[in-house]
Amino acid sequence: MRIYKTKDYDEMSRVAANIISAQVILKPESLLGLATGSSPIGVYDQLVEWYKKGDLDFSKVTTVNLDEYKGLPKENEQSYYYFMHEYLFDKVNINAENTYLPDGMNMDSEAEASRYEDLVASLGTVDLQLLGLGHNGHIGFNEPGEVFEKATHCVDLKESTIEANKRFFDSAEDVPKQAYSMGIGTILKSKKLLVVVSGEGKAEALKNSICGPVTPHVPGSILQFHPDVTIVADEAALSKVPEEYLK
Repeated sequence: MRIYKTKDYDEMSRVAANIISAQVILKPESLLGLATGSSPIGVYDQLVEWYKKGDLDFSKVTTVNLDEYKGLPKENEQSYYYFMHEYLFDKVNINAENTYLPDGMNMDSEAEASRYEDLVASLGTVDLQLLGLGHNGHIGFNEPGEVFEKATHCVDLKESTIEANKRFFDSAEDVPKQAYSMGIGTILKSKKLLVVVSGEGKAEALKNSICGPVTPHVPGSILQFHPDVTIVADEAALSKVPEEYLK
């Protein structure tokens, strides 16, 4: 596990974007796993900036997203489909046919989870998976629980997650109560994992993910088992991680 300590969110975003850029430059046909939420916005902004300067070409890249709210149509501004198009897909030369997300409007949870799991597998091994880390230690929408969910599944969102995400909606009541998410097993199949974490509010979750026991009560702790993990986090997020882990 490699840990890069940055001064702030902006530096975190640049460092992480540089890692993704190197992947795309070295392998133009890369299969990238992408994340949503506030953590990766700066990363996408930086990638778009470099693309506009002519430094990046996404024309051969394929992407798969971690998750999507169940029950939100694509045109809803809070859907992750909308998010990805707003912050990345519509701003670079990626082929829209090579971008994949779970279908939030498929109300058959078992069928959609199976469909997306099979789809991701059919595309090959994800070269680089971008991840955020939730306040409660979730990755994707893999919430704390009694077991690690292996495959793509429909998850009931924890109240803490709904509370954290309500800032994107008019109220907590408007936040969907379920989402489709890649499972821990699906995520761990990726060749490389890149985790971005920012802010004091994530410090406890990051400490438990890096230093604590591997437990489904802290989904991020499973990162300790992956052979190629890079964590890029700012000083505030790393404030509770002992210094010996940062050497």
